[in-house]
Amino acid sequence: MTTDTPAELSPTEALDAARRDFRTRLIDAGLLIPTGLDGLYGRSGEFEAVIEGIDHAIRAAGRAAHGERPRVVRFPPVFPRADFEKTDYIASFPNLTGAISTFDGDNKAHRALLADREAGLPWDGHLASAGTMLVSAACHPTYATLPKTIGPDGELRDVYGYCFRHEPSIDPARMQAFRMHEYVYVGDRAGAEQHRDQWVPRGLQVLSDLGLEADAVPANDPFFGRAGRILAVNQLEENLKTELVVRLYGDLSDGTAVVSANCHRDHFGENFGIASADGDVANSACVGFGMERIALALLTTHGLATSAWPAPVRAAMGL
Repeated sequence: MTTDTPAELSPTEALDAARRDFRTRLIDAGLLIPTGLDGLYGRSGEFEAVIEGIDHAIRAAGRAAHGERPRVVRFPPVFPRADFEKTDYIASFPNLTGAISTFDGDNKAHRALLADREAGLPWDGHLASAGTMLVSAACHPTYATLPKTIGPDGELRDVYGYCFRHEPSIDPARMQAFRMHEYVYVGDRAGAEQHRDQWVPRGLQVLSDLGLEADAVPANDPFFGRAGRILAVNQLEENLKTELVVRLYGDLSDGTAVVSANCHRDHFGENFGIASADGDVANSACVGFGMERIALALLTTHGLATSAWPAPVRAAMGL
């Protein structure tokens, strides 16, 4: 019997092996707690301390950029289905979506559910929509809460929360439940573009302060289906999305996006009925920091023993 050596692995196999090894090391160190499903983990206290330190650095950058202007808002990881519909997420990313269902039947319907369960049959067909959806991007719940007419200086929100995307993976950087810290601007087109453009170097500086090497690259979202491919091309051609990527797995991949800066144009303004001060449909932009991905980048760069991390990095994190 022969055993594959790294040199005999294909590039895809080598990358998968690196991802599995990284996940194993994180679990063995107690940083991530497996649940039995790929991409779904508990977090240790030490991992959460890293997340809090990253947030310390992000908030410091936010204060330096905006002072106390952003309104801090925090939403649960669940929001109304009616607001989810307005985001159009289901049209572009149906494969990533998470809907919440519950039981609303009577005793007879409950007995039917239990009978299917006891027979080992699927019983989720007895559930109905709860009228709520899992949040796919931290900024999504905020648009329905904005004024219908934005003031001349625009609206600036500091949003942070859990998100869900159904893409189970062996890669610990591709979690099904993860956190994003966003700075969201809604107002006129020039203000939205400025917000996005200014946060690209700010984001790079945050990552540099954390001892991470990152590159800013034009990007597109993973839109679904044939129409999605057209949207992806348009997004690239109009330079609407810039990702800050780090190499978690060296030269085995093109890098992992840990920060995303996006111009939405008038997409949310149109769908949520929001006007800018000049009466036009409002434009929006956001920068989103992927908290778990940045934490993983820190762990692979500086080691799994956080107490041994470089002093400047720990200082930037307030540790």
